[in-house]
Amino acid sequence: MNMEESKAFVEAWHSIMLIGAISLITIGIIIFLIYQFKVALIKTLKDKYDFVNANEIRWYKWVFICFGIAAALAINLYGKDEIGGPGVSFFVRLFFSLAGATLVIYIASLVLDYYYPTRLNVKLRRLRYTPRISSSGSKMKLLSEDEEDVHLNEGMQAEENVFSIDYDVWIDDKTSEIKIEKYQGHLTSLQCHNCGFYTMRVQREEIIESNEDGTPKELLKHYQCAYCKNVRATQFNVSKKESEDYKHIKPKFKKSSKSIELIKIDVHSSIGGKKTFEFQSVEEAQKFLNEFDFDKVA
Repeated sequence: MNMEESKAFVEAWHSIMLIGAISLITIGIIIFLIYQFKVALIKTLKDKYDFVNANEIRWYKWVFICFGIAAALAINLYGKDEIGGPGVSFFVRLFFSLAGATLVIYIASLVLDYYYPTRLNVKLRRLRYTPRISSSGSKMKLLSEDEEDVHLNEGMQAEENVFSIDYDVWIDDKTSEIKIEKYQGHLTSLQCHNCGFYTMRVQREEIIESNEDGTPKELLKHYQCAYCKNVRATQFNVSKKESEDYKHIKPKFKKSSKSIELIKIDVHSSIGGKKTFEFQSVEEAQKFLNEFDFDKVA
């Protein structure tokens, strides 16, 4: 490659990197704006809650992927005027550009997976507890856990009792209009194929095969529906890397207090994991702790 060809290559490479960086930044911004527009078009707060909860982090990751690749292209803008055309420095820049893109995307992914959910939870709580508007235009009242039971059928109450599903009941005091909204609960329960409710919980486990070192190899879990009492058993292969079962100390509360607006429980695991749960009353928190099993945390 002669001097003229080298110069032409460097200029063309610079132009491609510049156009590419600008384009990807623009695409990232467009993805962000499209997401915000889609959220704004959703009419009801419940539908908006479900969409944001299911999609916001995924859409934001695509935004940062575009920004990460744009950063890689921008790094390659250096060295346009290097003498002699592309040499060792060209490939060094190419390596650092790939490293830069990986770093931006990786850090953004960590932030969105571990830090941003706390911020997202604030947004979701605002969407969930903003007063609903009835068909008559009046503000609706959110019923307490005790008040809402009269409006839930037995299956719904069973789902709430095992913390697999949480129902919010809104009522218009003037017209008696009722709105029932369904949310994912704190603990994971399977759907019962008999009654259809999410009330199938693990009742007991038995080891049917062990490794040479005595650790479980195959486990049989016995499930029972808390509503219709239907039972089933499922066999699982147990990884040697699976952590041991945790023994939890269940604190006892002396009495409830009507002045308490929110109870927050942080659960820390020995491997660095953390889960936060929020409750509206002491009784609800105590009941959750009685039901709590680390393996069933959602």
